[in-house]
Amino acid sequence: MHSHPHSHVLQLDIQGTPQAWISLEHAATHMATGSVAWVDGDGPLATLRGGFNAARGRQSVIEVHPIVALQGASRVNLFDVVPSFSKGKLFRRDRFTCAYCAERFSERELQCEHIVPESRGGLWSWMNLVTACGWCNGRKANRTPDEAGMPLVYLPYVPSRFEGFLLEGRHIRADVHDWLASRLPKGSRLC
Repeated sequence: MHSHPHSHVLQLDIQGTPQAWISLEHAATHMATGSVAWVDGDGPLATLRGGFNAARGRQSVIEVHPIVALQGASRVNLFDVVPSFSKGKLFRRDRFTCAYCAERFSERELQCEHIVPESRGGLWSWMNLVTACGWCNGRKANRTPDEAGMPLVYLPYVPSRFEGFLLEGRHIRADVHDWLASRLPKGSRLC
């Protein structure tokens, strides 16, 4: 089976909470074992041909949709799970925009900036990190924005579960992107 540009399927629990990005093959296994409650998206992502069924005299065919919701209760309340932090996700959350000068930059010109400096107990967390250009980061140095006279042009926030999936920056099919985006909290920067 050839790999597709969008071979990642969004797996949800039965309530529609995102759980994981899974492969086409993994999704096909869920379909084949009857564990999928419902599907969504603009039609099948792929049609996988399985074994030949002698009794019915035809080959089994499984249509894999870009969004699949699994039967059964979710094992974990995913709204309690904060999306894992990464530099790429931070830059995407902040739209590649420096929190001090408000200019947009390419990823390689940006840095993770601690609002409260690390040397003063500032945490490496969604709420204490913003995106900054090298120049502003150097100018702010080991001070708080107040001390440096450099007010933040936007505030940090902890991404929601839905934003976390969008921030992973995969090549998400338009229908899956729209499905996730329609569930973002009001005021999300990703809208």
